[in-house]
Amino acid sequence: MAEIKVPTLGESVTEATVAQWLKKEGDQVAVDEPIVELETDKVTLEVNAHEAGVIAKITVAEGGNVEVGAILGMIEAGEVANDAGNKQATTKPTEVKAEPEGNIPEDEAKGDSKSNEVHGDAGQQLSPAVRKMVADNDLDPSKIKGTGKDGRLTKGDVIAYMENGHPQKDVGSTPAHQAVTTHPVAPHDAPREERVKMTRLRKRVSERLKEAQNTAAILTTFNEVDMTAIMKVRSEYKETFEKKHGIKLGFMSFFVKAAVNSLKEIPELNAEIDGEEIVYKNYYNIGVAVSTPQGLVVPVVRDADGKSMAQIEKDIVDMGTRARDGKITMDDMQGGTFTVTNGGIFGSLLSTPILNTPQTAILGMHKIQQRPMVMPDGSIEARPMMYLAMSYDHRLIDGREAVTFLVRIKEALEDPQRLLLDI
Repeated sequence: MAEIKVPTLGESVTEATVAQWLKKEGDQVAVDEPIVELETDKVTLEVNAHEAGVIAKITVAEGGNVEVGAILGMIEAGEVANDAGNKQATTKPTEVKAEPEGNIPEDEAKGDSKSNEVHGDAGQQLSPAVRKMVADNDLDPSKIKGTGKDGRLTKGDVIAYMENGHPQKDVGSTPAHQAVTTHPVAPHDAPREERVKMTRLRKRVSERLKEAQNTAAILTTFNEVDMTAIMKVRSEYKETFEKKHGIKLGFMSFFVKAAVNSLKEIPELNAEIDGEEIVYKNYYNIGVAVSTPQGLVVPVVRDADGKSMAQIEKDIVDMGTRARDGKITMDDMQGGTFTVTNGGIFGSLLSTPILNTPQTAILGMHKIQQRPMVMPDGSIEARPMMYLAMSYDHRLIDGREAVTFLVRIKEALEDPQRLLLDI
């Protein structure tokens, strides 16, 4: 028999929680087929079968904590392990890969008989997480293109479908980001309270945010930027840009480039405090906060100063997709020197972001909203405005540096030619 072991989880990570078994005892598995999901305090990852066979034994149940190298179960080589396995393997429909959802309650993972009838484009049964999202948002899964293994529908596919403005079956013009539901509305006969164990990722996020508040002297400075010039550039060149580079021109690459230029001028915002020393970074790894069904993660665009806007957009889209699909890795989230977060996609008009320690600053983007602005000649025009917020560690950064940094961001965005000229 072959052992199913906990793989190396990444730097400084030694323990994980069994989030969900994708196969049961007696189920057949192919080589490299996902069989169990593990959740660490940073990412959710899949453990694949190293050889074909049948799941002969599961030794750690869902919710159990395991260390690197621990045995999760056993695979018996061959098509069947025993008579019970043969019976189950021949009668059970092939399951699609379940999307990471942390510790899914047993009754929720199984679903009821009605929801089990929901199928995707190829007539295949949807995973519990995908099925729940499709049902919660009243979507037609046959209209959503699957990008998973063998064309299977993933949670990322559903999110992308709604973010691209595709309508729900019987729902009004609710914004796509509001339509994404990870916890359905409780039925009328549900208990008044419900206790659900926090996932490792949620606990780690809580610890890091509280750690930032306890250790850093966090202040926030605000400004606003007129997005007219950026929107004009995107409107004028979006088709040419996408045709040449195979990626859409978004707002984030402008902000990343503007941040890098400003960090070069004010290096304290790209530094960190280590004991009694200040560590200045001469490289620019920009973290981009991504909200996923499992919680907030911050994958890193490495060496952003040496990348084109097209490459930055590709990196952000790739990491965002993998984060939502639960395929982001530890390496993707390590080594950031500065972070950008965009609450505007959820409709936030103004907020005060918390530091992503040990970084000393974070830039918050917000919703673009038409507002009346007094122009230099005294006239009043409706302009697409965005509030910017930058939180910083006052132990290292003074108000002058913080305000100057945000002003440089504003200047670069209102006059995008500055980004091309690196001024």
